Amino acid sequence: MNIGFISLGCSKNLVDTEAIIGKFKNNKYKITNNPLEADIIIINTCGFIEQAKEEAINTILEMAEYKNDRCKYLVVIGCLVQRYYNELIQALPEVDLFIRIDEYPRLWEKIEKLIKENQAEITQFEQVTKVSKITELPMLSQKEYEERELTTGENYAYLKIGEGCSNMCTYCAIPYIRGKFVSRKIEKLVQEAKILANKGIKELIVIAQDTTKYGTDIYGKPMLVELLQELTKIEGIKWIRFLYSYPEGITQELIQEVKNNSKICKYFDIPIQHISDEILKKMNRRTNKKEIEKLIKEIRKEIPDATIRTSLIVGFPGETKEQFSELEEFVEKVEFDKLGTFMYSKEDGTPAAKMQEQIHGNTKKARYSKIMEKQQKISHKKLLQKIDKEYEVLVETTTFDNKYLVGRTSQDVPEIDGLVYIKNNGDNQNLINKFIKCRIIDVKDYDLIAEQI
Repeated sequence: MNIGFISLGCSKNLVDTEAIIGKFKNNKYKITNNPLEADIIIINTCGFIEQAKEEAINTILEMAEYKNDRCKYLVVIGCLVQRYYNELIQALPEVDLFIRIDEYPRLWEKIEKLIKENQAEITQFEQVTKVSKITELPMLSQKEYEERELTTGENYAYLKIGEGCSNMCTYCAIPYIRGKFVSRKIEKLVQEAKILANKGIKELIVIAQDTTKYGTDIYGKPMLVELLQELTKIEGIKWIRFLYSYPEGITQELIQEVKNNSKICKYFDIPIQHISDEILKKMNRRTNKKEIEKLIKEIRKEIPDATIRTSLIVGFPGETKEQFSELEEFVEKVEFDKLGTFMYSKEDGTPAAKMQEQIHGNTKKARYSKIMEKQQKISHKKLLQKIDKEYEVLVETTTFDNKYLVGRTSQDVPEIDGLVYIKNNGDNQNLINKFIKCRIIDVKDYDLIAEQI
């Protein structure tokens, strides 16, 4: 049978999808990217915010149309199913099987049963575990992590070091969907990373909901620095980056490791969400404006060429004009290298959803636009400062007309940040998947134009 996969949401979800693809491939199923050729379509969903939920529902309905052609079974898994299992069964009869995250240990068994016996009606209506009572979700097995089918190309792969989150920010549903934070052991992660390196992976992207919490549950203290040091020893890995590090967890020791370790990208992804102390307190964040400003100053002092990325939430319940202005001024003052903004999404079951003074949607949109307009100017200014500077670029592809090689510097996360377009001298095929030295000669939007040195 031909199996088609769609993975929605974050990179942590993608790792789960890759593991499931690997399971199918190892059992002699044929993987296809064309839904017209698929006998079964599996969709891994995201349920983080309203926009993600809408995307998931639209994707499910779109894929259901293929059941009029070759597709026999439509299977939906992931965060949306974990959160709204019963509701989805009632609302989407087009789906043959829903599988919650806490059922992942039985995922293969349930899908096999569906394919072989067509007993979706039986498996769907089993006893449902209340999401609110879940404290810890099962992780994939070590074998499943190691045998996953990479979908990110030949150069980079994600290394998921933990599952869930224990921070309990008042706006976030992840602890209710994925459970508390659970770390994977260092030796298991090193083992997986070596397998990735043997496959030719050059860049490891270390991910978790909050990477700075790594190790606290199994070692009794944060162990991100020790993990990075062990990963650095693996031959073949040239770049290592870690994403989603909460500000209170970024220690002087971690900053020094990034500074002195030549394999670690000088890149900090720090989701601060806001800068008003009142709003941060209502969000149940464990830091304040003074500490955030001190941290950014410290990083730039120790690593002047560090790239700092952040994410913000506008329109949180009760956010006043003055508090939003404070956020605007902070963005202008700090000049983040990269910045993403979310409009607050009212999520079922979270404390913030019950708060008074919910902000009108139009106000949220206006505040979002203001922040992004300011950041666009800042980003352009930052890019212009790169002209005439030299960077090492990992070449990954070419433009359709072969006029440019396309790659990234260590300051750019794949699929999120900008690209480098390098004028092609004609010998492009020998440079794909290799590192080359480039000089920046121009900028365009969020991307850089370069020439090879």
